[in-house]
Parts: sequence; structure tokens; C-alpha cells
Amino acid sequence: MHRVPVIALTGYLGAGKTTLLNHVLRSPGARIGVVINDFGELNVDAGLVTGQVDEPASIAGGCICCLPDEGGLDVALARLADPKLRLDAIIVEASGLADPVAISRIIRFSGVDNVRPGGIVDVLDAATHFDTVDRDASPPARYGVATLVVVNKLDQIAAGEQAAVLQRIESRVRDCNPHAQVVGATAGRIDPALLYDVAADEEAGQLTFRELLFDSAPGEDHDQDHHPHPHHHDHDHDHVHVHADSVTVVGEGCVDPGAVIDLLERPPSGVYRMKGTIAVRYRTSTRVYVVNVVGPSIHIAPAPAHATTSCLVAIGMGLDVQDVRRRLREALGTATAAAPAQSVRRLQRYRKLSI
Repeated sequence: MHRVPVIALTGYLGAGKTTLLNHVLRSPGARIGVVINDFGELNVDAGLVTGQVDEPASIAGGCICCLPDEGGLDVALARLADPKLRLDAIIVEASGLADPVAISRIIRFSGVDNVRPGGIVDVLDAATHFDTVDRDASPPARYGVATLVVVNKLDQIAAGEQAAVLQRIESRVRDCNPHAQVVGATAGRIDPALLYDVAADEEAGQLTFRELLFDSAPGEDHDQDHHPHPHHHDHDHDHVHVHADSVTVVGEGCVDPGAVIDLLERPPSGVYRMKGTIAVRYRTSTRVYVVNVVGPSIHIAPAPAHATTSCLVAIGMGLDVQDVRRRLREALGTATAAAPAQSVRRLQRYRKLSI
């Protein structure tokens, strides 16, 4: 069963959440659902939403974190998770007054079928952050649940001070969250590939996850390294646009799930998302699973019956491509015997947590 990732977009008032949302919605080839909190003035480009989604949903009545678990947010997610819509992701844009910790909890423990946590993206205003959000001796609790911290509006900081501001924020985040990725941006221009799957760039020869899942034959050399959007700048070349790197490796047979889980639990430096399929040999059968990783969250589910190939895709920023490819190849090393019992137990533990 395909579960749609639900990505929470949080940030203090004026940090640039809506600007970032409008930017990532311009990705060609992606079908994105959007849940909008009607608290305050929002400027989401409705044309971008309705152009990609059949039935956008809106939440009214205050901060999303104040809604009961059985209330409005679950209703909106249930509508957008309808398999007929075939969405690639759902983005929940929270009010600037919403608590990321509460939003993370509501999404993680949602009773809606067909969804899974897709990460907490916290947008910060580089120019005002330490005057409005991070003002105390201890780091704010919001750092602890973020999977991706976007330090926005870097253009409002003197060029010679930008690196120091980023380093200061990253140090504060690391004090309570070693897993979060921290990136700088201007006008919310981050690569949508950090959040969800986007259309392949034909010139780059990128192999899509759909092709890897359904069409690749074991033993084919499909290792790929690429920048998913090397030329897309939203028609504004004066702004910084953070590009994601991606490394794809296809295996040649069944794998030891323990080796793959070791990789998923401790990804290479800079890797923010991982996805793929793994074929596991049991005593009398072979089963294929879909794996998805966002930050520390690991989701493992049965793959479609016609999926047979083991493959992994790592997406992140500033990747050491050779090291990432080596780690992926080692995890996908061919297992000639049935998977060890200890490895199977680890796999099944994540399967149960993913239901």
C-alpha cells in the first residue's frame, strides 16, 4: 500500500514559509497536496496548487497544533490521501504561531490510512532569528523535531557574515538534534528534491524511482550521480538556489536486510532522504520491500508484487559522491543465503513501526 509522505512546513511569522511553498510547488511532474491553515494572511499561489492537485483542502479555526487529533487536520489528510489522487506528497503549511513539536506529534500519530511522516521543515529568518525565536540560553524545543532547517533570507545578511550566521544556527540545532540538516537559502529557493520526488531531467539521464521500482533488471549498471535541477532557478538568477545531490545504486540480487538497516540508521554525511527497494531471501521465498528515510524516520513496507530489483537512492547536499556510492553498494551486496534471523527481526521491527 502506497503511503503518501506528509511534510510539515513550519516557521515563525514572516520567516518565508509561503514563499518556500510557492517555490517548491513549481516543480514539474510532481503532484502535491497542500493543507493550508487559514490563520492570518496567506499568499499561497492557488493556481500552482489547483494546477497539480484535484482537491486541495483548507483548514480553518486557528493553529493546526490546537486542533484535536480526530479533527480538521485528519479530515484534510484523509481527503488528500485518497489513492485516486495519486499524490507524491502532502505539505501542511502551519501558522507562524503553531508549535512544531505539537504538529510533529499530530502527524506521526494521525489515524489516517495511506500517509506517513515526511519530515518537519522549519524555516528561519536569518536576519531576525536570534531576536525573535532563539533568545534563551537553551536552544528552542522546535530544533529537536526538525528534520530540515532552512535558514532563509540570507540576502539580508552581509555577505561576509552569512557563513558565521549559518554556523551559529547549526551549532544551536546540533545541541539538541544531531540528525537535522541545515541549509541556507534566499527567497525560499531550496531544491524540491529534498522534500519529495520530482520529474527527472532528461539531459542528465536520471533514472526515476518509478523506473527503478518497476523496470530495472538486476545486474544492469544504473549507478547515477546527479543534480536533480541543475538549471531551474525560478526565472530569477539573482537569488541563491540550493541544489540537492543524488546517488543511485542498483543491486544484483537479494540483500542482507541488516546491512541495509545499518545504512538507513546511519546515513552518509549530508544525506537527508533515502528511498529504494530491497529484495530479501527467506528460507522458502523472496520478498521485496520499499524503504523510505527522512532524517531519523525510517519507513519500510511491502513493495508491489512486480517489483524485483534491489536499489537505493540517496539525496542530500554537499555529498561525497564516491563515499555515498560505496556505502550504498556495500549495503546492497548480494546475499547468497537466507537472511540471518537477527537481520529479519530488525526488518520486521521497522515493518511494525511503519504500519
